[in-house]
Amino acid sequence: MMMLLKELYSLWNLKFLFVILSLNFISCKEQTAIAQNPNTMTEQDWKQKLTPEEYYILREKGTERPFSGKYNDFFEKGSYVCAACGNKLFDADTKFDAHCGWPSFDEAIEGSVKYTKDTSHGMVRVEVTCAKCDGHLGHVFDDGPKDTTGMRYCMNSISLKFVAD
Repeated sequence: MMMLLKELYSLWNLKFLFVILSLNFISCKEQTAIAQNPNTMTEQDWKQKLTPEEYYILREKGTERPFSGKYNDFFEKGSYVCAACGNKLFDADTKFDAHCGWPSFDEAIEGSVKYTKDTSHGMVRVEVTCAKCDGHLGHVFDDGPKDTTGMRYCMNSISLKFVAD
């Protein structure tokens, strides 16, 4: 009888240990998901993840100097994603040379960006932010190519990363 009780006790301990380990695994998995979710990141998290230049543009709504960005005169096949979170924003075939000093696109991927009225600097503009992480990308204007959408998404190169096809 004593042997049977010891075996049951051992089985119960193993079962209990398995449950505890499972809960710890789920907890770690949930923590990892939270850490990767841009909506749960604090500004301190963003400061650690981004370079100072990326943080200035994406989080503080800065603007890079015209004609200084790496994607201004860059025309390769692929797509552009948010430099902060990897959200796909623009297909390369929507990029055009607007001669404005910043990479320009005539169309964003549907649902990839958000639009907000921007009255800073004594102007009325439409700010474009990433729909996934709220990172500042640039502004959109209605002076783009009339043979396509008529829109010009004037983006900061620092806000973007190119992904080749």
